Amino acid sequence: MTTLMADPSRELNHSSRQLFLSDLLRLSSAGLRTRKLRAALSALGIAIGVAAIVAVLGLSQSAESGLLAEIDSLGTNMLTVSNGQTLFGQPAELPTQAPAIVRHISGVTAVQYTGQVNNIGTYRSPLIPPIDTNALTVQATSLGLLPDIRDTLAQGQFLNAATEREPDVVLGALAAQRLGIDRVFNGERVWLGNQWFYVVGILNQAVYAPDIDTSVLVGFPAAETYLDFDGHPSTIYVRTQVDQTAAVQPLLAMAANPEEPSQVSVSQPSEALLARAATQSALNGLFLGLGAVALLVGAIGVANIMVISVLERRSEIGLRRALGATRGHIRMQFLSEAILLSLIGGAIGVGVGAAAVAIYTYIKAEATVIPAEAWAGGIGAAIAIGAISGLMPALRAARMSPTQALWSI
Repeated sequence: MTTLMADPSRELNHSSRQLFLSDLLRLSSAGLRTRKLRAALSALGIAIGVAAIVAVLGLSQSAESGLLAEIDSLGTNMLTVSNGQTLFGQPAELPTQAPAIVRHISGVTAVQYTGQVNNIGTYRSPLIPPIDTNALTVQATSLGLLPDIRDTLAQGQFLNAATEREPDVVLGALAAQRLGIDRVFNGERVWLGNQWFYVVGILNQAVYAPDIDTSVLVGFPAAETYLDFDGHPSTIYVRTQVDQTAAVQPLLAMAANPEEPSQVSVSQPSEALLARAATQSALNGLFLGLGAVALLVGAIGVANIMVISVLERRSEIGLRRALGATRGHIRMQFLSEAILLSLIGGAIGVGVGAAAVAIYTYIKAEATVIPAEAWAGGIGAAIAIGAISGLMPALRAARMSPTQALWSI
């Protein structure tokens, strides 16, 4: 049998022979190698879309993983009891004995509390206008607050049995930042309630109790002595046995204010963190939509380059058909070329997206998580786009008759 080869097809003139995979790969890459710039620009759209999808899913999964780890470390057994509103829309008031009553509920393991001191601003100097409050609040606090809310000290020390009676304060993380105080030393002080209070500590960020971040904390006795505080708590932080949280939650409102339980708000901070994750998921949908648009643009680009490629290579098609290539061979050549082009773009997109996730999580000191559906979905989407975009041009190339195609030589 005589074998007729067409450079670079290596096909037999016998129409029943199959096109080898090695031949198919060489044929599909030949068009891309000879038109490198055009192929690169077409693959760019696919790469951008896939990179966006991988980055969004990877960042989302990494953030969610970190958030869930954060929730696990903090525990889901903390409840907060706070003063709600009266029937007239005014802030309600928790009884002063509320923390002691809550502490006696079965299943409760720890109770700490704070009380908001109204109409008191905190300033670096008495010369600062009273209106410039920096959105800071002054709160009286019980001494065991930090372990209960899982917060820690960044500088100095927390209030103790001695300093809770003195004009001493502990600053929340944001409060210290807004006041321009980044360390604790002897004599560091702030102006509140028309007198100087000395800074004894600065807190780290409080994840479970974000209101503490913008608070200036004083002891209950000192607040009553120096700031005319009435002693009523405004927020009670309740720790429970893990398996008793659901049973304790409905009892807290009645225990905290037996006369007006409807004026008490009870919440679980972990629910707020999970709601934050849900909000992030909603934003992820927007960015995934933008990634899909980029993929659509890339698909149009691939289809366009394949149509142009068929028109430009009519002579090649005619010559190959004359040398024995079948319609199926031509169809597979151009279809595989479109798939290869999209696959290259998809692979680049996966690499860029993964690198973006790795860099971002490294900066944020978070674990890098790239779910399998992100990179596998990106590659799969690229292959599907290549197949769909290249199908019509491939069919058009296969329908060309050798005689008509050779007229272009």
